[in-house]
Amino acid sequence: MSEVLDNPVWASLLGAHAHLAERHGGALRYPLDVSPFLALPSEPSPSDWDDVAALAGPGETVAVAGLAVPPPPGWEVVMTLAGAQMTGVDVQGAPDAEAVPLGPADVPEMIDLVERTQPGPFLPRTIELGAYLGIRRDGALVAMAGERLRPPGWTEISAVCTDPAFRGHGLASRLVLAVAAGIRERGDTPFLHTVVENVNAIRLYESLGFQLRLTTTFQALRVPVLVA
Repeated sequence: MSEVLDNPVWASLLGAHAHLAERHGGALRYPLDVSPFLALPSEPSPSDWDDVAALAGPGETVAVAGLAVPPPPGWEVVMTLAGAQMTGVDVQGAPDAEAVPLGPADVPEMIDLVERTQPGPFLPRTIELGAYLGIRRDGALVAMAGERLRPPGWTEISAVCTDPAFRGHGLASRLVLAVAAGIRERGDTPFLHTVVENVNAIRLYESLGFQLRLTTTFQALRVPVLVA
């Protein structure tokens, strides 16, 4: 039942993350301090795009993933990134004794690590999306990984990052497997996204047992400013 991964933000906001969803008609999004992603139905109608505009506001920029059709005239494509969606159907994971749960008190350190390593968006309330694990050395957070999207039956592993001074020691691999173990314990299957140009990350995930499911896009779109 991997079809839900074709539109994972939509499936998450209608499912496990429904309690976080902000909705206007056919448009759904996370609170802006949780995640930048907004979702539409897989085949959005003109009225769905109107709902996005009403939800986001004129001139605002929204982030969408896996959009199969171009936006209507008047919408500006600010950025497009080619992405790879990988599934871990055969990845069972492995707990790690050094990986510790991260909570709200750790968020400032987590944001600092993300800003220095740029694994993708991590905001003040992103930690509400799922479980996060970290590895500390001499008290400092040097690596982390956690859960983001939650389509039915699946959980995305995200925010995988390591302080540059501690790379090459396998910390990212250990954390990905530790997060995957928690996902499996809950009965879900792990999956993840990365940008296509990050060949080192793709090789790492393949070495852990993840397989490419599809290529996708991440886009930033600017809502038209309507002039009366």
